[in-house]
Amino acid sequence: MNRLSDELGELSVRAKRTEDVVDAAVTQDRERLRARLDTLKSAVDDQNADVGERMAKARTDVETKWVELRTTLDGHFADMRAKARQHKVERDIRRAEHRADDAEQDAVVAVDFALYALDQAEYAIIEAAVSRVEADELAAQH
Repeated sequence: MNRLSDELGELSVRAKRTEDVVDAAVTQDRERLRARLDTLKSAVDDQNADVGERMAKARTDVETKWVELRTTLDGHFADMRAKARQHKVERDIRRAEHRADDAEQDAVVAVDFALYALDQAEYAIIEAAVSRVEADELAAQH
């Protein structure tokens, strides 16, 4: 890329050439005009070639930047998807752990209930046995 001072210098030189063309047109100096026309045609051709090269380079630069951007974004989105999958796995693990905890708690409650039921059954058996002994003793007395 040219510096601003270089660009302004080039603008000044071209402005002077344009003034010369205008002077030649006013004086109708055909030879000067034809010579200037040939020079301008050559300069325009060179400039077109230069512009074509710069456009090709700019196009390549844009394509390179686009590929870099897409690669970066693809990586970013892949990371996001991987994190989401990991989060789902962690969430599934937490859910499974909660289900296991709940099942273990249910088992503890069931065992506690079974123990309570056994205690009640034992109490009822002892009470029944005591009642039978008392009933047999009363029957024996009468």
